[in-house]
Order: sequence, then C-alpha cells, then structure tokens
Amino acid sequence: MNASEQVRSVQLAQTVAAVAVLFRQHFPDARANLTPWRDDPQTRAHAEQESLDLSFHLPGWSPRSQCRSFLVQLRLERPPAGGAALPRLLGVTIRGLTYESERWRLASLGDWQPTGTHLPQPAVVEALQAFVREVFELFSPDASAHAA
Repeated sequence: MNASEQVRSVQLAQTVAAVAVLFRQHFPDARANLTPWRDDPQTRAHAEQESLDLSFHLPGWSPRSQCRSFLVQLRLERPPAGGAALPRLLGVTIRGLTYESERWRLASLGDWQPTGTHLPQPAVVEALQAFVREVFELFSPDASAHAA
C-alpha cells in the first residue's frame, strides 16, 4: 500500500522520511515517490495493509542497477490500535524495475542476495544490503530513544 496512505502518526511519518533519506544516501540520483500505486479498483483489490510501499526513480536506465526504478516494500506488524509505537518491521523487499518488467528482487530472507533475470552489480547489491540493515535499525525499539 502507498506509504503516504499508511502514515497515521508523526513518528511513522518521520521514520518513512528517514527511509527515503537513507535510500538517497546510497543512491543520490534517485527521486522518492511515496505513492507508487495507482488509485483504481484493481489496485485497491490487491492492497496489502501490512505493507508500506515507496519507490525511487532514477533519471534513466542504470546499467549498474539494471533498472530504472526501485520498489521498496516494508512488511509491518501492526501495533495495537491507538498505540503511538512504531510497528515492528518484519521484512524488506526491494524490486528493480523497468517499464517492461521486474528485473530482479532482493528480500531480507535467507542470504539477502538478489534473484532475477538481470542482476545488479555487486557494489549495488552491497549498497542495497546496507540500506536494508539501516531500515531495520530505524524500526528497532531502541531507535526512537536515540532520535529524541
């Protein structure tokens, strides 16, 4: 589901903004988009309430990344209703996309290695893995104590 539609607290809004900043630290040319999904009946039928999705678009096709855009999906465990705490981050999936299709996918399961038809270069894989580790740190219970 679009990140912009999922944010219901100041703390979560700040964390989503921090995710975008972290990604741009690794990929400075990428432009963030907090609403990667269209608002139409077919898309709404497949919306996942436990997913917070944002995308990053490069100025053109990147041979290093083997894509034009990155779709970042954060799998969340919802906190109790009315709670101000951040939801627990269960996992991260990053997809490398072109206009035609998904080129590769990296998930925070197993060995955190990308799979797909056209894999990014090793330096890009390392940057993506570092980004995922940093996102987990952002959502850790200790992260809010450091931000205050």
